[in-house]
Amino acid sequence: MELTNEDQFRLEILFTRPLQAVRIDESRLILHALAEDGEAQIPLHPNDRPDRYLRQVREALANQALGSPKGYPVHLSRWIRHGQMGNGPMAGDNLARLLLSGEPEAVIAVAHSPALTDEIARRAWWAMPSIENARLMLQRQTVAKGRMGPILADFLLEHLPFLQEDPIAIMDTVLTLLYSETLSPLQEETLWRRGQRSRCHYCGFLELRSMRLPGASGPDDDGIFARTALEILDKPETQEVITRTLNAIGQHFTQRLSPQASTAVTALAQVSAALVEPIFARSTAIGSLMREKTEPALRPVQEVLQRVVRAAS
Repeated sequence: MELTNEDQFRLEILFTRPLQAVRIDESRLILHALAEDGEAQIPLHPNDRPDRYLRQVREALANQALGSPKGYPVHLSRWIRHGQMGNGPMAGDNLARLLLSGEPEAVIAVAHSPALTDEIARRAWWAMPSIENARLMLQRQTVAKGRMGPILADFLLEHLPFLQEDPIAIMDTVLTLLYSETLSPLQEETLWRRGQRSRCHYCGFLELRSMRLPGASGPDDDGIFARTALEILDKPETQEVITRTLNAIGQHFTQRLSPQASTAVTALAQVSAALVEPIFARSTAIGSLMREKTEPALRPVQEVLQRVVRAAS
């Protein structure tokens, strides 16, 4: 099977322009192209089943962009994700050409790349604006500090409510937003307030901002940290929420160790996910059953955290 003459001709004409990215609307059978001089649309005219025809279109794109007549080489994704395409002067050109293949997997690979630039991120975002890609790209400081940083941060903030059934995605997104340093004080306050409805929003703050939590009176204010950790551990949704909170507790109070440290601080500095690993090794339970199984291991930690809260009051 080959492309129709009309589609083949239009693709050949398309690649005479300075292309930046290509995406395919599979439901409407339209190819969209981003170029330096604007955007273009090519309605496709299948002469076979749409899925088979689209595969042929992508093979044609990969041949033009990458010199790969059999389509997008999936092994490139593994190379890029592990940084094996390098960060040299050709890395950016390689990534740019991947975005011309029309393959969603290629866009994800580009978003993973250590060689990602702000400009390549802009093109990848046009090709596939998703929560996963926004989170991946915002982790690169060159993107976070560039023009795309605020755009990706705004998108993640706006779409956080859609992750309400996925605590891990929420924790990772909050952590990425805080790490990127792209949020305004008002946006950060809004993000913190969301923890009132879903406690897992607080985890990223404990992991990355433990010494300067919103509402703290100063870096020595352990009371608000302990109070927040107690709120999370009161009704954690998943095993990951517990393990990440316990690790954050240990990391925070390890920073607070000194010859004058209280017994509570010394005890909490020893806390880690190891407390619950034997339980989770035998059970995949979540929700109320998980909380029941972990209650004996978590109760001593909660009691010491309560002592810290009382001491700070």
